[in-house]
Amino acid sequence: MSFATLEELGEYLVRTLDPDLSAYEMEHGQLVVQARRGAIVKVLTFLRDDANCHFQQLMDLFGVDYPEREERFEVLYQMLSLKHNQRVRVKVQTDEETPVPSVAGVYPSATWYEREAWDMYGVFFSDNPDLRRILTDYGFEGHPLRKDFPLTGYVEVRYDDEQKRVVYEPVKLTQDFRTFDFLSPWEGMTREILPGDEKAKGAS
Repeated sequence: MSFATLEELGEYLVRTLDPDLSAYEMEHGQLVVQARRGAIVKVLTFLRDDANCHFQQLMDLFGVDYPEREERFEVLYQMLSLKHNQRVRVKVQTDEETPVPSVAGVYPSATWYEREAWDMYGVFFSDNPDLRRILTDYGFEGHPLRKDFPLTGYVEVRYDDEQKRVVYEPVKLTQDFRTFDFLSPWEGMTREILPGDEKAKGAS
């Protein structure tokens, strides 16, 4: 069985998975469901195995940072059902200290996605078999996609030719911020005839 609309699918999920799945909404034509953090493994297992869902592919897993919230991070799971040609997005909330259960046992591809979310946001996934940095260096300080991470970072990495090795140094801005003139260069033209116009007149 497949549902005619995503709204029907959302109602089915909320009815079947209550209280682990609290609500659903439509965002830009996509079904988004809010799951309880501790039940994320149960929810995704149901979405994968239930005949009415059959979301057998985890297309993406990523984080979003809302620093003003008490639970500042949202972890979002983008699911695809090829059988029913439908997509659903599942999201859970967490803070800087509370881990999110790993779903690597449900979708093995989640191992790398969770590593990226940990590296970029600092969201910890319990029971991930290989939770370590994946995009930044092992000695990197902080999590660069957090909204409070400084634009210049904390340290810079370079190869020192004298020491013949990679060195880490505190960030030093080499110059002050410059004042840029954002006016169009054409606004400074005062002549009625622009360069090149004489060629057009000569051709006629």
